[in-house]
Amino acid sequence: MITYEYPLNERIRTLLRLEDLFERSRHFIARTDPLDHHVAILTLFEILEVSSRADLKSDLLQELERQKQVLMSFRNNPEISEEALASVLRDIEQAAAALFSMTGKIGQYIRENDWLMSIKQRTGIPGGACEFDLPSYHFWLHRPAEERIGQLAAWTGPLFPLRDGTAIILRILRESGKPQRLSAPLGTFQQMLGGKTAQMLRVRLDPTANCVPEISANKYVLNIRFLTQASEDPKPRAADWDVAFELTFCNL
Repeated sequence: MITYEYPLNERIRTLLRLEDLFERSRHFIARTDPLDHHVAILTLFEILEVSSRADLKSDLLQELERQKQVLMSFRNNPEISEEALASVLRDIEQAAAALFSMTGKIGQYIRENDWLMSIKQRTGIPGGACEFDLPSYHFWLHRPAEERIGQLAAWTGPLFPLRDGTAIILRILRESGKPQRLSAPLGTFQQMLGGKTAQMLRVRLDPTANCVPEISANKYVLNIRFLTQASEDPKPRAADWDVAFELTFCNL
């Protein structure tokens, strides 16, 4: 099944972007080719931009504390595994402590690195990181892979409290909903929300359905239109058959 996640507010949108960027960063830092490490540098700059929102750290801390209080209320509940609950609470406390220890503006140490900032400035220009533009960067890309990996890890590591806090909140969010099996007649689905609140929607589709969901939602109504996605017909069009899918409303 392919899962499509649709955030319903800016905060969840930011967390999903951070999750995607940190996963991409992990993937390319672990590789050894200079081109992979070039992508890792570009991803680091993207993480810096997304995490520069002034209230991101306080938002994460507040949400972690709120989830901690909610989970603590489940203690001594015979239907809840005390061991699993203690593990999640421990993860939350560790993530909150690491976030709290981040001082100053997020990523300030990167902004104060003139060499990295010169690369960031040039990579904003199409083809701007060529060897004749940035000879010192070209030299760095030819350093031993182990050396580059170590430096990339050192630049990315101080941002991991954001990664870990984001991962916990998104995990709790994803586990909050109950999936429903539904069908979209002739590729179109509409549901009146009737006061139902959600922060994220999850739509799961069988890959053989050969279509993708186009989602729009507000506090009153949810609309999903399934569009064809076939290699022989690259122009999307509305599916003209009944599409089976799975829908989950997620809310913290």
